[in-house]
Amino acid sequence: MSKTSKSIIVIGSGFGGLSAAIRLAAAGHEVTIYEKRDKPGGRAYQYEQNGFKFDGGPTVITAPYMFNELFALGGKNREDYFELLPIDPFYKLFDENGRGYHYYPDAERAKKEVAKIFPNDLRGFEHFLKNSVEIFKKYHPLTEKPFLKAKEMLDIIPDALKMGTYLPTYQYASRFVKDEFLRRICSFHPLLIGGSPFDTPSIFNLIIQFEKQWGIHYARGGTGAIIQALNKLFSELGGNLHLSTEIEEILIKDGQVTGVRLPDGSIHRADEVVCNADVAFAYKKMIAPRHRPRKLDLYIDNLSYSNSLVVIYFGTKRRYLDSPLAHHNIIFNQNYRQLLRDIFKSKPLSDDLCLYLHMPTYTDSSIAPQGCESFYVLSLVPHLDADINWEEIGPEYNDRILGFLEKNYLPDLRKNIIAQHSINPVHFRDTLNSHKGAAFSVKPSLVQSGWMRPHTKSSFYKNLYFVGAGTHPGAGVPAVIASGKIAADMIDPVAGRTPAIALEKKTSDVLG
Repeated sequence: MSKTSKSIIVIGSGFGGLSAAIRLAAAGHEVTIYEKRDKPGGRAYQYEQNGFKFDGGPTVITAPYMFNELFALGGKNREDYFELLPIDPFYKLFDENGRGYHYYPDAERAKKEVAKIFPNDLRGFEHFLKNSVEIFKKYHPLTEKPFLKAKEMLDIIPDALKMGTYLPTYQYASRFVKDEFLRRICSFHPLLIGGSPFDTPSIFNLIIQFEKQWGIHYARGGTGAIIQALNKLFSELGGNLHLSTEIEEILIKDGQVTGVRLPDGSIHRADEVVCNADVAFAYKKMIAPRHRPRKLDLYIDNLSYSNSLVVIYFGTKRRYLDSPLAHHNIIFNQNYRQLLRDIFKSKPLSDDLCLYLHMPTYTDSSIAPQGCESFYVLSLVPHLDADINWEEIGPEYNDRILGFLEKNYLPDLRKNIIAQHSINPVHFRDTLNSHKGAAFSVKPSLVQSGWMRPHTKSSFYKNLYFVGAGTHPGAGVPAVIASGKIAADMIDPVAGRTPAIALEKKTSDVLG
């Protein structure tokens, strides 16, 4: 326990906010979370409709050791709070003709799958896997450390040049394999964190080995069950959570954060403030203009932001276990490169679709009524700089997605739907407070990674820290949880520690 207790306010109860809050509460600090919505979770909010549970955001769960650490800090066992179920295969990927590829966790089965479908690329694929391991070994240790100095970035440049990790992931994969579908398979991971494979540097290929090292999992009851468990742990550690409480302003005096003001005018003081709100939104909307230097506005305006999403959550009155689908599915389109170029350059909405389809009842039937199936389909779209009227086009676009799935993967889908809910870029802007409606905040790119990404410890105000997708190390559940650890450690090194028992569990989680 820390020698001096501090009063700490955390804005937002997503994975990043909860990660930081739990660590700081376990270290003996007085921690209060203010959450805008009526339930904790942020992007991991869970919707409930007609007996279905729909996870609002992240569904790919890896690195159990990161959760083990949080519970071990409170003297608890993660297994007593929620159950993780391994997913195998990790993904099933489909090309524009419906040809499927099983993305297996272990190298041997992966090689057999490649030998069966892409025999001429087997040797190149083996080299690609080997190089992905090297990238992981070199860069993974950096994902749990702050990047506050330019020198830290300069230090990794020689290896980046030598290993080619400055190249975009698609271009990097193309050095090893020739088949277009296999190149997409080897380079799709940026799509999961708000980047394009055609310009996100292949340093992010560390995600490939990261998944293989600790597996991909699903929490029984959905991602919402993880949020409930973390919230319970936070409460047991003495933390306070205020729901339906939006922050009107982060208070500044002489360049230092002193607390927050709520919409009712009440002021709550704090020694430190950890912001899990979108970093661009927080800087532009939660800090009064008189405290915002011109260079801060220029900095935020000159950043590039991720794509946005249309997500449809739907439940059917029949099961689809006879379909070719798996738990996690990625469906590529024919004009893949052009579609992504249009999306990331904020062009008008394309007729093409690139989809991620989540079928959680494939693994856990408890989140739907008996005999029913639960789905979540995500379509990549431009953020709100694009000239798209979502109120007008939204229903038509949703129907196009469902029609595509019905024609190719889920027969008679629309007449079997008994629960449906959807969100689009306007939801990301107005409900989740994401600048431009960007679903993953600041885009991952060569010039927006590490030191060049918005810093965990604000460069503009003392005692203000950022966690979540918009800061280092980036988007994705493990990265966001790591950002909470980095922020907590900077406030109090006791909060950033790793308990010995968690280290043991980390080793036992490894797949090999």
